[in-house]
Amino acid sequence: MDKLLIRGGRRLNGQVPIAGAKNAALPELCAALLVDQPVLLHNVPQLQDVSTMLRLLRSMGVVAERSASDAVSLDASQITAPEAPYDLVKTMRAAILVLGPLLARCGHARVSLPGGCAIGSRPVDQHIKGLQAMGAEISVEHGYILAKTARLHGARITTDMVTVTGTENLMMAATLADGETLLDNAAQEPEIGDLAELLIAMGARIEGHGSSRIRIQGVDRLHSPIAPHRILPDRIEAGTYLCAVAAAGGDVTLLGADAQHLEAVIDKLRDTGATIAHGAEAGQGWIRVQAGGRPRAVGFRTSEYPAFPTDMQAQFMAVDCIAEGVARISETIFENRFMHVNELVRLGARIEVDGHTALVTGVPALSGATVMATDLRASASLVIAGLVAKGETLVDRIYHLDRGYDRMEAKLRAIGADIERLK
Repeated sequence: MDKLLIRGGRRLNGQVPIAGAKNAALPELCAALLVDQPVLLHNVPQLQDVSTMLRLLRSMGVVAERSASDAVSLDASQITAPEAPYDLVKTMRAAILVLGPLLARCGHARVSLPGGCAIGSRPVDQHIKGLQAMGAEISVEHGYILAKTARLHGARITTDMVTVTGTENLMMAATLADGETLLDNAAQEPEIGDLAELLIAMGARIEGHGSSRIRIQGVDRLHSPIAPHRILPDRIEAGTYLCAVAAAGGDVTLLGADAQHLEAVIDKLRDTGATIAHGAEAGQGWIRVQAGGRPRAVGFRTSEYPAFPTDMQAQFMAVDCIAEGVARISETIFENRFMHVNELVRLGARIEVDGHTALVTGVPALSGATVMATDLRASASLVIAGLVAKGETLVDRIYHLDRGYDRMEAKLRAIGADIERLK
């Protein structure tokens, strides 16, 4: 099992290219199931979750190939097995995203209940309730969701909670439904808007994406996009590198990043004392972060987009660990998303947890130690902590990191970090 060895205390300087968004790539790969013609995606990140999704699609009969380092072509003209088996689903919750497209295209599906990070309960009941409202017959047997329908029909669906994957699944299913579907309490993340733009390019009729109400008028058939679709940049990867520089100090420019998708994070980082500028050149965005000296402690509360993202909570906590002052962090999305706290404490952090709130008292310096990653974003927080800790930090179980970060150690090494992967 791979590990990362980090020798802390080095400032970061240079440029980092930001990859395509994992949380857009996964549903957009699934969207290819809706058409019997080829779909070409660009800016697809090289991640473990993407590789798992491609294996899953191939198991269904989809021809999926990487034609270049960041391009993936998919041909779902022959879906031979509309099924997502447990062995492929257990490591990746996003596999549930095949349910809606398979049901809409094939009229039936068998999908294992999903796995993924152990950061808390992420139930799929909202997916099931929404598809049932659209006329699907669904049962859960032996750990599998069994669904069938003659054809889905339009419905007004109000989810009990804001759910990103639920919004994506129902939106994809509704594109081929008979009539109009109205999704209320829809998630508003940029990745949902990116998926909607791909579906529109495939002939779907969608309005309101990016708001809490999405309207979909079903069509009889979708088609290949006229032009390849380019996946938007990964805002969480960009936010992670911003936090790394805020903690370690330095001057780094993120290439291909979109600051509009990170406004809540950027505002908080400026409060720590970091200087952040952004713009766009040649059609691509950039963000420059400069930091020197010890950051100021900044508290925050996670919530649904456009508020502070739960996927940035652990990374920002690592900044607060070595900041001057005390920060109060409230986690409102997942009940188990403080599992990185004990590992940060092993590095010398002072953190007290009371329910869904963590009180972080900054210390002048952390001390290197062996730590264990518990989930994807926790892994990133431990890497950031290792960058500023005195001595050597060994991060174990980094397969979590590989699920969502494209060659993180190589990108950090290119901007001055002393970090290496141990096989």
